Amino acid sequence: MDRQILLEKILDVFKEEFEIIDPDPDNNLTEKYEFDSIDAIVLLEYIEKLLGSELTQEEKKQSMECRTINNIIDYIENIQKNRN
Repeated sequence: MDRQILLEKILDVFKEEFEIIDPDPDNNLTEKYEFDSIDAIVLLEYIEKLLGSELTQEEKKQSMECRTINNIIDYIENIQKNRN
């Protein structure tokens, strides 16, 4: 899945699940949008659905480094690359 499609899917999730419309992909989600750990769990569940499989403990641990939407997209691309 290419980066633009991932961005569109992630933006849809932010709009539908978190009521965050048109977030800047480089803004810190916690600081700007009050994105918290419960939101992160919901997002990880969505990422698992997007990937079609559960995340490993190591992959979940890596997600803790994500602070922006661009970080999230990099994270998903990295998982896809490592799984192929």
